[in-house]
Amino acid sequence: METLSVMQSLLIALWVAAIMSRWLGGGATLTLRFSPLMTGLVVGIIMGDVAQAMIVTAALQMIYMGVFSPGGTMPAEPSIAAAIAVPVALLGNLQPEAAIAVAVPVGLLGSYLYQFRFFINTFLGKYTDKAVESLNSKSISRSIILYPTIASFLLFVPLVFIALYLGAPIIADVITALEGTVVIHILEVVGGGLAAIGIATTVYVIGRKDYMVFFFLAYFMSVVLKSLEITMVAYAIFGVLFALIFVQSQKGKNVQVANSSAGSTNASSDDDDDYDDGF
Repeated sequence: METLSVMQSLLIALWVAAIMSRWLGGGATLTLRFSPLMTGLVVGIIMGDVAQAMIVTAALQMIYMGVFSPGGTMPAEPSIAAAIAVPVALLGNLQPEAAIAVAVPVGLLGSYLYQFRFFINTFLGKYTDKAVESLNSKSISRSIILYPTIASFLLFVPLVFIALYLGAPIIADVITALEGTVVIHILEVVGGGLAAIGIATTVYVIGRKDYMVFFFLAYFMSVVLKSLEITMVAYAIFGVLFALIFVQSQKGKNVQVANSSAGSTNASSDDDDDYDDGF
């Protein structure tokens, strides 16, 4: 049974803990937490297969495109989902759609784990209160930065390590054994649908329903051009070109509107100049 080594599992667990503790760059770490792309890259480097890891992670990114964090909470944790789903996909040679089906429940469990981290921080807040009462700036810094970071590492490292070292190979073997069955077909269909929902949610969050035409255009392009086996990079290039065409067309409309507004202003000024009040 192909499995992760102790060092590989530990490195990935340390990466996840660093992200979830906001230890890497402070607030900038939120970007790593909200997106699975960087976690997928790190997993690919550790497991020695960056190309396949990024293919799987790109599919995961699509389902989390519409996920946002009201009040700091999230319905799922993309970084934890990627940390488990990508190794499972690499170990079991899974299709990206099947990896999505693995990532969704893991991401949901990760959100509960993150909330438990907040619960632990409520006890650490007592040290902050004492430091503030004594007006000790060093103690305040330790209670706000150091102690929560240590607690986060103690929480995430063991759990993620166990999930990777013991759980990932088992999940990969089970899914590999089910290859070709209706179960895998269902997982791939559901996974593909979740990616579409992620893109549609992003369009909805933007608040511009007229942008839905681009979503339908991309969907039918993928269906019609499926036989050509076009890569994701080619689709990304198509997307950039369509976006540039749309932006350029909008610039032309804005120029026309600006010229019309300027003409109206000039006309009104001329009318004011020609007006004779009789004095």
